[in-house]
Amino acid sequence: MGADTIGSQTVPLYYRQIRRNDIPALFAVRTATRENRFTLGELRTAGITEKSVAAMLEETHSGWLCEEEGRALGFAMADESTGELWVIAVLPEAEGRGIGTELLRRGEERLREVGHGVLWLYTSVDPALRAYGFYLTHGWAEAGVENGELRMEKRLQ
Repeated sequence: MGADTIGSQTVPLYYRQIRRNDIPALFAVRTATRENRFTLGELRTAGITEKSVAAMLEETHSGWLCEEEGRALGFAMADESTGELWVIAVLPEAEGRGIGTELLRRGEERLREVGHGVLWLYTSVDPALRAYGFYLTHGWAEAGVENGELRMEKRLQ
């Protein structure tokens, strides 16, 4: 849990496991990101639906949600079966508050707990996008381009 100060009030950020009833909020966040945004149609075309995400969370993936006063600000999911950090998404107005860093930490920690020594993810090949620098700053390294996407890896110690 973290907190931000707004005026003289401290507004807590809550991090918790994703629950099935959070899934619509995940899609709202994912389709509102500033960079690497997807529409609902593009997600459906890629096979990413509320039903498929529910199945992933039940079978192979762990997920974490960051919320503030009951509103989803960001989330992450990691595939425990492969060691892939599958997604981190944060609303544009919540960027710069450490939410992505905390979600990344939780994903890395869980993948380590289930026995993965090398973690991996795909991101845009465009180094001008924030994600590229974000992952480099957190110890990830380029591992090649596959199907037009940059594969990054992180070796755990």
